[in-house]
Amino acid sequence: MAKGQISVQTENIFPIIKKFLYSDHEIFLRELVSNAVDATTKIKALATSGEPTGDINDLRIEIKLDKEAKTLTISDKGIGMSQEEVEKYLNQVAFSSAEEFIEKYKDQSIIGHFGLGFYSAFMVADKVEVITQSYRQGEAAVRWICDGNPEYEMEAAERSGRGTDIILHINTESAEFLEEARIEGLLTKYCKFLPVEIQFGTRTESTWEGEGDDKKEIKTEVANIVNNPNPLWKKKPTEITDEEYKAFYNELYPYSQPPLFWIHLNIDYPFNLTGILYFPKLNNTPELQKNKIQLYSNQVYVTDEVKDIVPEFLTLLHGVIDSPDIPLNVSRSYLQADGNVKKITNYITKKVAEKLESLFKKERETFEQRWSETGVFVKYGMISDEKFNEKAIKFVLLKNSEDKYFTIEEYKEKIKPLQTDKQDRLVCIYANNVKEQYSFIESAKSYGYDVLIFDSMIDNHFMQHLEFKGEKLSFVRVDSDTVDNLVQKDEKKESILSDDQQKEVESLFKTCLGDQKGGHVELKALSPDDHPVMITKPEFMRRMKEMQMMQGMDNDMFGDLHNVVVNTNHPLIANKLLAEKKEKQEEMVSYLHHLALLQQNMLKGEELARFVKESLNRLS
Repeated sequence: MAKGQISVQTENIFPIIKKFLYSDHEIFLRELVSNAVDATTKIKALATSGEPTGDINDLRIEIKLDKEAKTLTISDKGIGMSQEEVEKYLNQVAFSSAEEFIEKYKDQSIIGHFGLGFYSAFMVADKVEVITQSYRQGEAAVRWICDGNPEYEMEAAERSGRGTDIILHINTESAEFLEEARIEGLLTKYCKFLPVEIQFGTRTESTWEGEGDDKKEIKTEVANIVNNPNPLWKKKPTEITDEEYKAFYNELYPYSQPPLFWIHLNIDYPFNLTGILYFPKLNNTPELQKNKIQLYSNQVYVTDEVKDIVPEFLTLLHGVIDSPDIPLNVSRSYLQADGNVKKITNYITKKVAEKLESLFKKERETFEQRWSETGVFVKYGMISDEKFNEKAIKFVLLKNSEDKYFTIEEYKEKIKPLQTDKQDRLVCIYANNVKEQYSFIESAKSYGYDVLIFDSMIDNHFMQHLEFKGEKLSFVRVDSDTVDNLVQKDEKKESILSDDQQKEVESLFKTCLGDQKGGHVELKALSPDDHPVMITKPEFMRRMKEMQMMQGMDNDMFGDLHNVVVNTNHPLIANKLLAEKKEKQEEMVSYLHHLALLQQNMLKGEELARFVKESLNRLS
């Protein structure tokens, strides 16, 4: 038996490994299985080149768990190592002092440097055994043993053929890695699409033989393969059916609703990238949909934190990206500094925009049907990414209250005749709650105006984005002010009341309402079919208040500023109110005002209870 010391000039390297990798200690399994895949890939390559390698028909990697012995074993039938290679790859861990080592890698994950992927095993094991045999004829098997100190033992061993067994003697603190469910979970997370079959235990399969009373169940133990070595993104798009794309989505996200559509990425210059990105059904809850893109490097899972690789709005997509140009030991500092990452980001943005534009042009009807889900995504992208905005402005859709869809340019042409203001800006009237704003919508339509439906979380930001992008558009909510005051009309309606009567009505409302917070009385000559009294809010103030609420701000610097608009052409105002005695007038003004508040959901608590009681008394 040979003994020696691992080549580290000063200090013990193992505490350093644990210090750097402790927070990601589960990553050891990914590293060891990835090493086994590398060894297997190399033996395949050698066999292809004609070098004698022995049998390569069954190259699966096997993971074995022995709770009694407290061991976890990773076995491969790959290239194996000779004694000389063991000394080279396992013993010469680093060629610098521990202090220099820490300084050099303090901003990086150290997995992958100088064979430290293998040494991540010592995060969970008190002792590690390696039994390996090289594929080269005449090379004997070797056992290497180390208990987490610079000292190691190496001796001759017995093995049935080429390959490597790594046996981890799991330490007490890491007993979780002796649980079958934990190991299976890690294999599913990190190794699900590795290009070599991975076996973890066996499963029982039943078949039936015979018929009738002679029918017998035959149970057979078969290898439990936990990965898919040939994931869909590695195939050519022309060879894949829609059903296969949907089935793969279900494999990635079990029990999810089917995706709307997808993009197959495949590029080999100026960087390598493959993958499939799916457009999920967002259901107006974009925040819940993030971190669903899985990043792989040569089919090895890296992370689902991809915000430094794809633009923020693209994190709403689901699927996989696989690029060998992104290393396993990926770090934020690497991503921010690497030129390929920026190219990948731009490429994905371009492909997404092209896919959406193609669908819009070729399948507009289908594109419109899916807009309720894709609209949030497109608007988010336009707000957050200038390059995407430049392309998306051509296919972003606006939906009106008649369930019809328009591009920006189409909508401009539609509303230009009636909805142009004195500053030559097109005024877009919108509703964000069709049920609550029904009467306002109907009133706007009676004037010939069109009403857009903006009812998603992102629409407040989207409107401002369009207003500031030089599109000569302004947006006003259908109940923000009376429609008659929003646009320049050829003819203004005249009040049927005289000036003196109007002053009397104004005085009545101001006296009855008193100094109610935020209320400002305003008389308007509207259609007799409009409400007698309406509550409106200045668009700018209302928007600012909504933005405050979305940002979780309690400070209400705008108060409850609103207008009490009195329609002097409504019969209740023009005829009945002025004909009543003073006491009855005050009662009528109060009632109409409360109805207007109720319509805007501004009548609450004690005031609402009192109004309901008074209304019931009127009926009794």
